[in-house]
Amino acid sequence: MPSEDTYIVKAGDTLYGIAKFFGLSVDDLKRLNNLTSNTLSIGQVLKVKDMGDASESDEYYVVKSGDSLYKIANLFGITVDELKKANNLTSNLLSIGQRLFIPKTSTYETYTVQKGDTLYSIARQFNTTVTALQTLNNLATSALSIGQKLLIP
Repeated sequence: MPSEDTYIVKAGDTLYGIAKFFGLSVDDLKRLNNLTSNTLSIGQVLKVKDMGDASESDEYYVVKSGDSLYKIANLFGITVDELKKANNLTSNLLSIGQRLFIPKTSTYETYTVQKGDTLYSIARQFNTTVTALQTLNNLATSALSIGQKLLIP
């Protein structure tokens, strides 16, 4: 039975076109409908909203102007690689309105930079190295900002 949470496939429809119309990625649309191929049938009913199929801990983020994979990953305390893997992304390019799945199972904890912190002091505190912190957090320099969130290996 069609509802506002579903879409009925018409002649000429593609997964890309349907996903774009509803603000989803093709991967999200396929995941919502347990699709393993890109083949659609006329009259097929597709879920176009989450409708509670995901667990309560699952979260999605809609890309806004100025966003980057690094910024989004840092916001949720995950790595860029975890974000890319969860969304089957092969490049770092994002589109405004793109919907990203945010995995909740990061292997990293986060640390919020305090006044007086240095990469060296943080590395010592968590028994890691400055290089490991810089690599994991995509830091080009050792400069830190108070309130900045860092992933800790």
